[in-house]
Amino acid sequence: MGRKIEICANSAQSCVEAEAGGAIRVELCAAIPEGGTTPAYGEIRMAQKLTSAIDINIIIRPRGGDFLYTPAEVESMLYDIDMAKRLNVHGVVFGCLTEQGDIDVSLMRRLMDAAGPLSVTCHRAFDVCRDPFVALEQLIELGCDRILTSGRQPDAVRGIPLIGELIRRAAGRIIIMPGAGVRADNIARIEAETGAKEFHTSARSIVYSRMEYRNENVPMGSSIVASEFETLRTDRKKVAACL
Repeated sequence: MGRKIEICANSAQSCVEAEAGGAIRVELCAAIPEGGTTPAYGEIRMAQKLTSAIDINIIIRPRGGDFLYTPAEVESMLYDIDMAKRLNVHGVVFGCLTEQGDIDVSLMRRLMDAAGPLSVTCHRAFDVCRDPFVALEQLIELGCDRILTSGRQPDAVRGIPLIGELIRRAAGRIIIMPGAGVRADNIARIEAETGAKEFHTSARSIVYSRMEYRNENVPMGSSIVASEFETLRTDRKKVAACL
């Protein structure tokens, strides 16, 4: 099989678009501007109801920010993993670090034991760990299925050298999946220069509100949101263009 595409999906409808465009898998998240947090139960159920064949992974992340979690946050993550298992999703996505920036092996093992037999991806917590090569071996030893990484750079194109080295060192023991800034116009280059086979992209387009009456003077959230009357959603045509 050729190039495989995973879509970072921000809604059930984005999952529909991902499937229609030919993606094999989604990572379903809420709060994309914060780097993704655990999606709502209802969103997961609707994603399952509206799709038929695509694998659905959900991020297990109780908040934005760093990846050093309190006992209460860990308990919340365990509850969300239990929800994921009850809903019979394909996999879960999480990553945990120590205060020193290393992979929190004991916590990762605890979460992975709770998640079994679901597939486990370590997300971009990997990109802010202290030593990527030590982390690589730890995640392999833990039994993670894949690592999502930008190569510790703002985007995967700039991360090409490290991504290629990680794939070489992994030697098929774990999947290294480039993500961040992966698009139809650069995916072939990333593939050629790293040897990656799976890719993570959002492939989103703007969706304009159908509201006729609009009060644009009252924002509902952060000032970084350009308009309350524009949202982003995965676009099946942009997904297909990555294949």
